[in-house]
Order: sequence, then C-alpha cells, then structure tokens
Amino acid sequence: MRRREREITDVNRIDAILNDCLYLHLGLVDDGNPYVIPLNYGVVKDKTDGHYILYLHSANEGRKLDIIKKNPTCCFTMERNVAPFEGRVACQYGMTYECIMGTGSVRIVEDPDEKNIAMQARMETQTKKKEFVFDERLLSIVTVMRIDVETISAKYRPLPGEEKE
Repeated sequence: MRRREREITDVNRIDAILNDCLYLHLGLVDDGNPYVIPLNYGVVKDKTDGHYILYLHSANEGRKLDIIKKNPTCCFTMERNVAPFEGRVACQYGMTYECIMGTGSVRIVEDPDEKNIAMQARMETQTKKKEFVFDERLLSIVTVMRIDVETISAKYRPLPGEEKE
C-alpha cells in the first residue's frame, strides 16, 4: 500500500467495515479476461484459524459459476462511507471512503448445513437480523459460494485536514 498513513490495521475496524458494507465487487478471470460483478455477501470468521469467509449466492447456472468452475482464484473489493468533497482547484476534489481489498479462492458449497450457515450469515450481514429460516427447498434453488480469504487490506480517506484514529 503506497499511502501507509491511510492503512487500516485495527482488526475491530476491519470487522466493522466487513459487517457494514452491503455488497462486494467479485473479480474473476475468464480465459484471461477480467470479469467483475457486484454481489451481496455474508461474512463469518473460521472457528479454527480465524480467517474470514465470505459467502455469496446466485442462481444455479450462469457465467459466474462457469468461470469459478474453471478458475477459483478471485479478488474482491467493498467500500463504505463514500462521499465526494470539493477543493479549491480540480486536483483537490476527491472522495472520502473506507474500503477493503482482498484475494482468495472461491468454491461452490454443496453441504446443506453449510449452505444454511452461509445464507444465515448473508442475511445477518445484509439486514442485521438473525430470524431467517431456510428450508431444504429454499436451499436447493440457490447456489452458495464460499470465499476463503487469503489476503486482506483496508484503507480510508478522510476529508482533507481530518484524521481518524
């Protein structure tokens, strides 16, 4: 990261960003060509080693799934608190934000119990509620994907003259 003074290293702040964003941009590579798609997600931490797991869902067929089956390597970005600001001259205009960037490997989840966990996590991340029920029929009509996050970094850009933590 070039601007180290803007790097977010506090795990609690990274967790807050992950739990507050509503979507991520999933980056895949399709036969050498980039493919990026916005998706809702759910986030959990692995109980054994604490790495982040991002859960996604989609229809049971489509380009995204075809790409993942060929090449599970992925990257993702997400952002929150995005707002433009003005400056005195054009190059002083900009955007405030907090963002996450990461890489990992995405795979399709087949286990019904994990699919249920994934959909619960997705709904909790999206709605901050935990009372959703997913029966076998509901789980059968979606494909659930799991990203095991391998690298993650976070960054912020405050308003000029303001500093955070």
